[in-house]
Amino acid sequence: MDKFTTLTGIAAPLPIVNVDTDMIIPKQYLKTIERTGLGKGLFDEMRYAEDGAEIDDFVLNQPQYRDAEILVAGDNFGCGSSREHAPWALLDFGIRCVIAPSFADIFYNNCFKNGILPIALPQEQVDLVMADAEKGANARIDVDLDAQTITLSDGEVISFEVDAFKKHCLLNGLDDIGLTMEKSSAIDAFESRVATERPWA
Repeated sequence: MDKFTTLTGIAAPLPIVNVDTDMIIPKQYLKTIERTGLGKGLFDEMRYAEDGAEIDDFVLNQPQYRDAEILVAGDNFGCGSSREHAPWALLDFGIRCVIAPSFADIFYNNCFKNGILPIALPQEQVDLVMADAEKGANARIDVDLDAQTITLSDGEVISFEVDAFKKHCLLNGLDDIGLTMEKSSAIDAFESRVATERPWA
């Protein structure tokens, strides 16, 4: 998993509440267990018409937001089913940070496990970030995980809270497997001891 330390990027405004995981990545894309290639299906039903043509007024289809790395959304983002494909699709598109007033718990935790920083802020602060994002590609936002700050394009700084353990994992690029591998020497020592003490096991 890639480390998340700081990010300076374009923020795309998506002022919709209750964006569920089926909206993020529809069920027809769940046949794969590959984490790559899902970006094309991100927000499929909002991005594309039935004939496959792009819907021009959807935010991620607008020229100024095609390279967005931050998504600013409404309350209860990521609700619905627990599909891990949702953060996979966001990450494959290029989104590394999602800012919203609240998140569904499973989606929130899945983000951290896949290298995405979800930031929950009070509604009035989300409104400030949303307004900044609506300025377009010239309004780049800075996110500093170590300092736990968001710096808007006009220099205004917003602080955010994040669990210390989840922060440690993101800063060091540690998913569940990476956390386990940090203990590899202790695991090897245990296995060697058990092999000697209980060779029949």
